Amino acid sequence: MESVDPRQKFTLGAAALVLASAAAFATLTPAALASGDDRHGTRPPKPTVVLVHGGFADASNWNGVMARLQNDGYPVMAAANPLRGIPTDAAYIAGVLRSIKGPIVLVGHSYGGAVITNAAAGNPNVKALVHVAAFVPDQGEKLGDIINRHPGSETRAALDPVPFSNPDGTTGTDLYVRPDCFRDVFAADLPRKETALMAAGQHPFSASSFEDVSGPAAWRTIPSYGVVAGADKAIPAAVERWEYRRAGARRVVEVPGASHVVMISHPDVVERLVEETATASR
Repeated sequence: MESVDPRQKFTLGAAALVLASAAAFATLTPAALASGDDRHGTRPPKPTVVLVHGGFADASNWNGVMARLQNDGYPVMAAANPLRGIPTDAAYIAGVLRSIKGPIVLVGHSYGGAVITNAAAGNPNVKALVHVAAFVPDQGEKLGDIINRHPGSETRAALDPVPFSNPDGTTGTDLYVRPDCFRDVFAADLPRKETALMAAGQHPFSASSFEDVSGPAAWRTIPSYGVVAGADKAIPAAVERWEYRRAGARRVVEVPGASHVVMISHPDVVERLVEETATASR
């Protein structure tokens, strides 16, 4: 009988263990790897992160946050907010949420914060709300009143109202930020070339948004989190702090010196809070 050196036995055994481990790893699906499931499937899947932009903006404002979330294996959707007023926009985003299976972490910036707190009401799949330099209205409130609760907003003086015709023949008003004011009021911590492009491509939102009466507040039943932009000239930081306290936010992160578009200038901070929120919601 051929004898085997004990050292060779150890080497052969180690090789067999490596091959077995590699085979086991190969059987894991990409979805299982992305969701962080263990081999027994006991960990729940990562929630879908839905990002809702505010006025004067579009979904691309979330690019820096989205890239980081996707890199960490999160399913992400940056919804296109119509910017036609709270009732219309909340109904639209509510429809988007209903189309998503499984748990959701819902994130709203600026006016988008008002939209998500209306859209998420009554949806059991929405496990957490993250408000980023955002409005967080209660039922019956108007954004035009909230923004003036504390001094510091320079938005109204920078607006350029443009009338438009509704399909029924009535006239509405779209709000733009004047290009000469855009960077200072909206994005002072971004390069001038970048803000010039943002100003030229801004998406206006309906003036009715400031006077619409907010509906049931999702933050009364869904855990909320917040990001304060410390140098915000659109929604004053003092307003953001007050709103988040009232909503009982479980965690609030403040970014000193950040402009209103904190998710563009500090995407890492926003992304980390979203991931912390997602982990807590699991």
